[in-house]
Amino acid sequence: MNSLFYEKTIQDRIRKKLVKAEATSSQKAVTIEEAKFDYEEQNWLICIAGGLFSAVKKTEDKRYYTGD
Repeated sequence: MNSLFYEKTIQDRIRKKLVKAEATSSQKAVTIEEAKFDYEEQNWLICIAGGLFSAVKKTEDKRYYTGD
């Protein structure tokens, strides 16, 4: 499996969980526990969250949300 495809797959899983948790803005951001991220998703957050063009954003107090 192509690593970029795999990264996109994980990012989509994370985004879906954030939408389900209604974390659609920085004010509604949730913790890892509230979003129910599994261990693999937690490890990938380091790589994909908070980038300029990332769909997954991170607050200063380590809560996560999606902007779309």
